Amino acid sequence: MKILIKALAKSQGNKWQVRLDQNAFTFRSEAEARAFADTLQSRIQAPHRFPEVHRSVG
Repeated sequence: MKILIKALAKSQGNKWQVRLDQNAFTFRSEAEARAFADTLQSRIQAPHRFPEVHRSVG
């Protein structure tokens, strides 16, 4: 997954956008956008446990 941070046009009040694939999130400052992107990246890279599938034998 690619996370992109970019400044939006000045006419929109210097807002920043974080994009993850088809999803876009808008923030009031670069600091907020970068903090969100850092949190998102940490969660993506965190180890994940998948639930065990219990099958009936019969």
